[in-house]
Amino acid sequence: MQSMRFYIDTHDRARQTFPEKLSPEDFEGFYSLYEMACAEEGVVPLRTHVGFEEGRAFCFNMAPDAEAVRRVHEKLGLPFDSITEVTTATPGDMFFKRHAA
Repeated sequence: MQSMRFYIDTHDRARQTFPEKLSPEDFEGFYSLYEMACAEEGVVPLRTHVGFEEGRAFCFNMAPDAEAVRRVHEKLGLPFDSITEVTTATPGDMFFKRHAA
């Protein structure tokens, strides 16, 4: 299996990277297309947080690289503000890392 990393991409209506009007029903229809594009690019969508009223979204994906995440967005004509590689940094993660040594 290919090595995978975590990425968060962001969308914001104020920056014209989130649709002007998007209902939860519209999002549900769009998300199935997003999942198909992700499968084509080897991206695993893990979670999406959407503020419909505020016009903001934060998508958490697992992918081989940021370029794969960018290609998914490109296929759908979906602009984004940023794609950032992230790691988990919960208290549990830090606890086990400290005690594994």
